[in-house]
Amino acid sequence: MNVASKRRDDSLEGIRGELVARLRSRAAEIEEAIFARIWALSDPAEIDDPEYRVGLRGTLAEAVEYAFQTLERGEDWNAPMPATVAAQARLAARSGVRLDTVLRRYAAGDRLLGEFIMDETRRFPSDALRQVMRGHGPQVDRLMAAVAAEYMEEAEQIRRSPAQRLGERVQQLLAGDQLLDLSGLEYDFDAWHLGLVVAGVKAEGAGRTLAAGLNRASLVVSRGNGVAWVWLGGQRPLAVAEVEHFRAAGVLGDVSLAVGEPRQGLEGWRLTHHEAQAARLVMLRRPSPLVRASEVTLLAAVLSDDALAKSLRATYLEPLRNLGDSGPILRDTLRAYFGAGFNAAAAAAALRVDRHTVQRRLRKVEEALDCLLHDCHAEIEVALSLEELDEGGPVKILQIKPPAPPAA
Repeated sequence: MNVASKRRDDSLEGIRGELVARLRSRAAEIEEAIFARIWALSDPAEIDDPEYRVGLRGTLAEAVEYAFQTLERGEDWNAPMPATVAAQARLAARSGVRLDTVLRRYAAGDRLLGEFIMDETRRFPSDALRQVMRGHGPQVDRLMAAVAAEYMEEAEQIRRSPAQRLGERVQQLLAGDQLLDLSGLEYDFDAWHLGLVVAGVKAEGAGRTLAAGLNRASLVVSRGNGVAWVWLGGQRPLAVAEVEHFRAAGVLGDVSLAVGEPRQGLEGWRLTHHEAQAARLVMLRRPSPLVRASEVTLLAAVLSDDALAKSLRATYLEPLRNLGDSGPILRDTLRAYFGAGFNAAAAAAALRVDRHTVQRRLRKVEEALDCLLHDCHAEIEVALSLEELDEGGPVKILQIKPPAPPAA
């Protein structure tokens, strides 16, 4: 290699490195934009599955980093796709997401990444950028081919496995297929139902043990990766407290339970499962032995809508953060006040301050947010719960009872 060629190679390597460094500095922005775009590509056959949604977001970070490496190392680089990407492709097959939807989401993500790349191109010579980008397309094609292969292999296993075929029929029923033959499912859909998502090494066994211990009929569907969908059926409603008591006895092993509410009939069967899925969405963000849907409904609804979550943070948290050192004190005061059932004296005792101090802080919050706590307490509580999830702290149970209105 002559000196001139080596200099061109060095220059190209430097451009690759600088381009990728700039993109990595915007990784969070890129991932957020791509997730919003690909999630907007809906699939009528897709079941709302928290595992799939959360897995898609986690996989996205791995896929974006993989794309960065293809740009940085060139067309000759040929590393296998990340294990999380392969696992998500298989989960897509189990979740009823069609292969064309999976591939359209990858293609849409790649197009958006290309827009971010073009945003950086004005800093570099066009001929060098053409060389950098020349190998990117084939790398994306190889990745999508590998994703398709993983998906098809999982789909074939589903076709062959009786348990997987059961899961497919249940998904069709959840999606509203009214013509599906229910006779082979051996479960009474006219009864009362309690839906659960059980997670753990022996999730299926725990679901069946729970049914036997509570003397209930059961429908158990394995979702793979230690997750099972479970319905407990009977002629009377099953109180969630009975499930909590049984779990506390320790006979289920190391599993976690996301639990819906007792519902009746086929529509109730669908609804209680949807509620359990909502509880599972919260549980995936903050592990807990048992999460009851009725206690986290608002939080789960917000977690399923990224734009709404961003809006709540901006509306109810940012004004308090902008108050400097007093921001954390005010947020802690709000948590104590809500936790005390909107009782200022009880909150003061928990914070070891006097009641007037709590009341002054609450008035300061109302001024900063330009709303009365009586009118916006639910939104503030959800925003605080989002903050706890972001920071890795335990999620507090939201108070349902509103505070008393101010005296006339």
